[in-house]
Amino acid sequence: MDREQLKKRIRGTPVTLPTPFDKNLNVDFPKIADMTRWWVEEGLGTDDAPLKTSAAMGEGPDLSDDEWPHILRTVVNAAGPGKTVICGLKPKNTLHTIEDAKRAQDLGAVGLQIDLPFFHHAQQDDNVRHFAAISDAIDIGIMIYNTHWFCKDPRKEYMKAESMLRLKDSEHVVTIKWSVPDGEDYDDMRQFSDTFNVIDNSGRTNAVRCFKNGGVGYISSLIAAYPKHDQEVFSLLTQGRYDEAQGEIDRVDAALGPWLAKTGVRSGGYRQGKALLAAQGMSIGDPRPPTLPCDDAEIAEAREALIGLGWIDSAQSAAAD
Repeated sequence: MDREQLKKRIRGTPVTLPTPFDKNLNVDFPKIADMTRWWVEEGLGTDDAPLKTSAAMGEGPDLSDDEWPHILRTVVNAAGPGKTVICGLKPKNTLHTIEDAKRAQDLGAVGLQIDLPFFHHAQQDDNVRHFAAISDAIDIGIMIYNTHWFCKDPRKEYMKAESMLRLKDSEHVVTIKWSVPDGEDYDDMRQFSDTFNVIDNSGRTNAVRCFKNGGVGYISSLIAAYPKHDQEVFSLLTQGRYDEAQGEIDRVDAALGPWLAKTGVRSGGYRQGKALLAAQGMSIGDPRPPTLPCDDAEIAEAREALIGLGWIDSAQSAAAD
């Protein structure tokens, strides 16, 4: 596929799938298949809401090179024909990333999420060479994960607008998850948003701003737990109903923000997504260490917040208990 074809498929609100583990913290492949079918039934796996495996919120860095391909295969098969599946790849050198990219392509991924090569303290020229070489080696799309917070010098090493423009002829570079370090201009995305898809990655605080700048999506940590909310927000944004979209974001953030902040203090990682599913009666196991699972009290607090939002009712709450 060329860039214009791929731009229609790697956009919207990508759904980072949390990885289910069993009681021994082994990957629970039957549960992955069950959850994938549920996500598809909820309207996900479309070009506007691609399913994304093995990414950070899915505990991708905790997965071995034997596990992530099997997870990708399981999701592709369970999602069924015509569904859009993206695979997150861990940061590696360019040659190793190309090997992983080809493997993911063969397993049915439509696109790849690829971080900056931050372990190499890459300069702008390094970033451009990295993504151009991967693009030349594959036939599926690349979504650049602009992980500037991991860089030794974030303001120097993040993917700048001028570097994106240098990738204009790299046909399979399609999308960038966009945020910028403090002191840099978020609106620089206007320089390339007519060429590449831009998905906001600043915790939804700039979702409206992104769309006003020509962007086509945003990242949400909530969509895998309660798809209807972000489906509504995305629909409002695509219609240009920005005040309504921001109002819905603010309403939900006011209800869940304190819980997210509180649970983030006790342990890092991406524990909250699993807890939000558990609060609805869909337990998918604990995270792998060093991240701690949310305890019963934290899950109960999440359940109360979800009831307050109208996402679950008292009957569902009783069933979850």
